[in-house]
Amino acid sequence: MLTLHFSHTSPYVRKVMMVAIEKGVEDRINKVVTNPWESGDALLKNNPLSKVPCLVLEDGTTLFDSPVICEYLDSLGDKAPLLPGSGMARWQDLRLQALADGIMDAAVLRVLEAKREAAQRSENWSSRQKSAIDRTLAHLEDTAASISPDLTIGTISLAVALGYLDLRHGADQWRARFPKLAEWHAKFAKHDSYAETAPPEGT
Repeated sequence: MLTLHFSHTSPYVRKVMMVAIEKGVEDRINKVVTNPWESGDALLKNNPLSKVPCLVLEDGTTLFDSPVICEYLDSLGDKAPLLPGSGMARWQDLRLQALADGIMDAAVLRVLEAKREAAQRSENWSSRQKSAIDRTLAHLEDTAASISPDLTIGTISLAVALGYLDLRHGADQWRARFPKLAEWHAKFAKHDSYAETAPPEGT
């Protein structure tokens, strides 16, 4: 069995689990609920960065972070790959994943900043992260017609990033400001693996 250090609300974990489901290897993964902020011994043993997701292979080898884990899971099973093996399609998909991961990174940083004591918070820092998200969403809005509706590592990453904005930054109303992207997301969200990996209500 593979072991995955897991968090229900981590967008990076959700991305990994969507790939696992689409590749038909979810039943090979033992999910260990892990709070990376507690830096427990089990997580630190496997990932000195104290981050999730972290995947432990059968031979004890550990893999992190989400792009690496997704590519490993994509190599398993008999189903068609989610990441093109070569050519421009591969680089375009990896580029989309990088944009989506950047949205997640900035969104998570905003959440963490909001959790600091009021006297320690930086409005400039939070605004910088929000601006990065908005610029990236605007770019994706302009190119929404060219974003594939198919399941790839890039489109999975994007759908998860937008879902995390719904979860943690719903007040920003990204859907109203970026309607083409919202339309793309609504269609993509019909995939079973997206619904199955949704964070529990109230989290």
